[in-house]
Amino acid sequence: MAISQDEQQPATDSAPNAAGSPATTVRTGTKQVVKTTSPWGQDEDTDPQEYARLLDLYDNSFRNLAEGEVVKGTVLKVTNNEVVIDVGYKSEGVIQVEEFLDETGQVIVREGDVVDVLLERTEDREGHIVLSREKAEKMKIWDEVERAFVERKVVIGRVVERIKGGLAVDIGVRAFLPGSQIDVRPVRNLDALKGQELRMRVIKVNKKRGNIVLSRKVLLEEENAEKKKSTLETLAEGKVLRGDVKNITDYGAFIDLGGIDGLLHITDMSWGRVGHPSELFKVNDEIDVVVLKYDQGTERVSLGHKQLIADPWTTVMDRFPAGVRVSGKVVSLTDYGAFIELEAGVEGLIHVSEMSWSKRVKHPSKILNVGDSVEAQVLGVDPAARRISLGLKQVESNPWHELAEKYPVNTRIKGKVRNLTEFGAFVEVEDDIDGLIHISDMSWTKRVKHPSEVLKKGDVVEAMVLSIDAENQRLSLGLKQLATDIWEDFFSCHKAGDTIEGKVVRMTNFGAFVELDEGIEGLIHVSEFDDSQGGEKIELEVEKSYQMKIIKLSPSERKIGLSIRAIRDIRTDWESYASSQGDGGATLGDHLKHK
Repeated sequence: MAISQDEQQPATDSAPNAAGSPATTVRTGTKQVVKTTSPWGQDEDTDPQEYARLLDLYDNSFRNLAEGEVVKGTVLKVTNNEVVIDVGYKSEGVIQVEEFLDETGQVIVREGDVVDVLLERTEDREGHIVLSREKAEKMKIWDEVERAFVERKVVIGRVVERIKGGLAVDIGVRAFLPGSQIDVRPVRNLDALKGQELRMRVIKVNKKRGNIVLSRKVLLEEENAEKKKSTLETLAEGKVLRGDVKNITDYGAFIDLGGIDGLLHITDMSWGRVGHPSELFKVNDEIDVVVLKYDQGTERVSLGHKQLIADPWTTVMDRFPAGVRVSGKVVSLTDYGAFIELEAGVEGLIHVSEMSWSKRVKHPSKILNVGDSVEAQVLGVDPAARRISLGLKQVESNPWHELAEKYPVNTRIKGKVRNLTEFGAFVEVEDDIDGLIHISDMSWTKRVKHPSEVLKKGDVVEAMVLSIDAENQRLSLGLKQLATDIWEDFFSCHKAGDTIEGKVVRMTNFGAFVELDEGIEGLIHVSEFDDSQGGEKIELEVEKSYQMKIIKLSPSERKIGLSIRAIRDIRTDWESYASSQGDGGATLGDHLKHK
């Protein structure tokens, strides 16, 4: 029987077996036998169906590994430079050890650990597959970000830096937090957020472009809405709450009560003086407040902090009765006085008039400065008006009470003219004690219209003490009193009825003033030289001298009444008398004696 070519030379095909050993397929007649070589060098006969199953098993072990996928691998070896990982492929992958170091530089894996890696390429030039742990971690993060976006989950990230339009945030991958999405209120200082960890929500993600947009504002609004609902359910006037200082202004502070803000006005922060809210509180402080007023319609809440303690003014009279000496600190100066803090929430006022017994204090800053510690005396207390009057000079002896002993009335003193006014001159008697020389006490004889006619500023003058009023702090001095009183001399030498000669110095509508002696003037009333009953009218001329009669003397008022009509009447009588005497031997003097 001829052997066919097929029978004489059987056909063979080679293929690796499941164990990686070469296999040969032998066809003999109608039967096909697979001859395989075991790893130990022995040939084995394998059924074709079993062989096909083994081939499928071999192929399927790599079919699911595709470039760009994250797979699990087993660490086979860790060296100083590399980590060898088996992902079930025909060759192992090698990753630089730097991808497995922690923050301290320590390797975080060891042989046998299972890790997630990214299959970048199935084979490099050396036949190894290219893997990356870092990229696998980022791929996982991107998956988590996408899941957080879909499920509206909260992500936590650290602010890396300020960039145009907002902040760069690290949430495992770099993301963008726009400035408008940082807070429910505008944030002025974005640099202050650098390094802080924030809770945010993903509002936009594009994996292909590598864009992630975050929002903290959305999350805060949602959280505030829940807090607000809970807060409003329990909010009521008089209730004490705990809140966070959210913002500080010149006029107060806004307190976050939990989803709703209340205003703590500067006047309700403390019973004491508050220059600016920042003196007591700072942003993020946690404080207790009481609800003073709540408007449900507008949801406006007015808060108080000082109301948590008793008002110190309710018992102020017990601690600071009138007459007691107190110590305090100067906290403010005004044009009219100085405010002294006696205790927290209680201040008193030292008026400028109560600062010195003798000095004329134009402004409190001449004596006191803010921050000075002073001792004063309580002059009066008005709890209703929240006022305490204090005196600074009252803690010292009053030099005006000693002045009367040092300078009794009629004492001669010397002093410097410090100031001139329209009504007189102020003369310094002692340090900060001035006496007044009134314009009427400058000369016996001269009618002084202004003190500058007699004195000038800086002159050293001698004067006489006329009176001292210690209570009203007034010292009256006289200049003319040092000279002889010519009025007294005149009154002592003249009496009513005397005839005297005088010069008319000025005319008025009620009469004429006549100079009788140097510095001595008298008045001729109009009725004493102009007879309204139809008699002869006498025309007087200024600077012309006339004979007249003294009809009235008033030493206390230094007034002299004169009459020309009286002299005229005497002459008329004399002429009648002379005509009745034929010889005319009598004189006018005789007649006057007879009269």
